[in-house]
Amino acid sequence: MCGIAGIMYKQSRDNGLAPIGEELVKMLETMVHRGHDSAGVTVSGESIDADLLIRIWADESAPATEIIERAKEAVVNNGGVIVTADSRDSYLRVTANYQGDVPRLAKALLETPGVVLHSIGEGSEVIKDVGTPVVMDGRHRISDISGTHGVGHVRMATESKIDISHAHPFWAYPFTDITVVHNGQLTNYHGMKREYESRGHHFQTQNDSELIAVYLADKLAEGAALNEALTHSLDDLDGTFTYLVSTSDGMGYAKDRWAAKPLVLMETDSVVALASEEVALRSVFTDELDRTEPQEHEVMTWSV
Repeated sequence: MCGIAGIMYKQSRDNGLAPIGEELVKMLETMVHRGHDSAGVTVSGESIDADLLIRIWADESAPATEIIERAKEAVVNNGGVIVTADSRDSYLRVTANYQGDVPRLAKALLETPGVVLHSIGEGSEVIKDVGTPVVMDGRHRISDISGTHGVGHVRMATESKIDISHAHPFWAYPFTDITVVHNGQLTNYHGMKREYESRGHHFQTQNDSELIAVYLADKLAEGAALNEALTHSLDDLDGTFTYLVSTSDGMGYAKDRWAAKPLVLMETDSVVALASEEVALRSVFTDELDRTEPQEHEVMTWSV
């Protein structure tokens, strides 16, 4: 059992960025009973004075300071100009100017010993850690991050181990700004993963949720609209699933044909929010809500 959440302020690009990080933490903390092994968020639509925002975690194969320096050197050696570099414990947040091929940079970072690449975005970042949302917020100051929209997750491990790499959200390597949070289980994961690997795609984990992110990114790269990609996923993915996706300017959900995994939605002219439980919505919106429950074999998308 896991909990997912998403929120988008539809006019935030015109009216000013919203406290997406703070509100995702509030929503997720109300659902910590659904999963306390790990937590994570994607904040999208951030304003950065650089081309790329890169999030890296240093594994335990060497001292974190050493791995972080290797990561920064990899950015520079591949043509990047670092604008800011903020390291906290074993995490590194880099903004960089970069005019090259993003997949080439992503590959170089992945090949750097000790580096685990959580995301590369033009205006989004993935932050995830073991523990609860409030603990994660204390470590990473997520509540200080503003944006236009975002998604989040609390996880109870079922199909893969408890560690930072298997926490959600999952970034669709090497596509910028596409991430997924997922509650459920894919039964055709292994076959689809082999198919995508045969086409040259790379997976960083053994988690079936990462496949959804890569699947959607591949569809978008082929020219599909977000709503179209989600609709195709209803037939191509087998299993029980409810997932949320965040892109550079969009957010959406998909529910499988059985609708076994819960989702509650509220929407006004200015904001849309979704979560596994209504209590998560009420942690942010205290007025009376008009809420609905998306049904089976259903998708919906929004954009800023």
